[in-house]
Amino acid sequence: MILINKSTEPKSWKKYRKTPGVKYQSSHDLVDSLLKEQGYICAYCMRKVPCRDKLYEKDGTTYVLTQEDHRVEHILSREKHSDWELDYSNMVLCCPGHIGADEHCDRLKGDNDISFSPTDPMFISTIKYKATGEIISSNDQWNTEINNLLNLNTDLLVKNRASALSSVIALINRECKGRVWNLKMLNKYLDKYKNKHRGEDGELRYKQFCGIVVYYMNKKLKQIE
Repeated sequence: MILINKSTEPKSWKKYRKTPGVKYQSSHDLVDSLLKEQGYICAYCMRKVPCRDKLYEKDGTTYVLTQEDHRVEHILSREKHSDWELDYSNMVLCCPGHIGADEHCDRLKGDNDISFSPTDPMFISTIKYKATGEIISSNDQWNTEINNLLNLNTDLLVKNRASALSSVIALINRECKGRVWNLKMLNKYLDKYKNKHRGEDGELRYKQFCGIVVYYMNKKLKQIE
């Protein structure tokens, strides 16, 4: 995960939530705002969004695509915290939450609450990654919730994170003479994965699974400096 810097809520959403008696109902402006502030990646697993997941039949071959290509996630659930259901600061955007055989992110979390937020710098500072692609928190409770409520260490998610990191390492090795990494090269790739960059459609986007690459680049920088 990476830190999500919340922007100002859309004017249309502010107007909607101030309408007497309204209940939560997603809107295009709401989703568009969440997508842009998150750089078009899932708040939890960092997959690209929007996307549609494959739901496989028992034969392991036949599948249908999920009807939704994103989910608006309430960090404090609407079911248990009605006073937070319209609060923009309590919302992030997630993927459909179903790759491979395991549900994850908001799809698994459902109406449960987590005690951390990807908008909290203190929480993000506890996040680490193993070379295998596993995501962990140095806080025991948060680590338990990462695994049990969000299921962020499914076999496929771990594999995809490790693959993203391996691809970057291979690129750096090809560019560095004698495979000796230097500050210039590390900062080059840190910028590519730490910051949003404009895509072909003109939108500012993060690279998929950028968190593990940023963590690794920062770790290597500390070793060199």
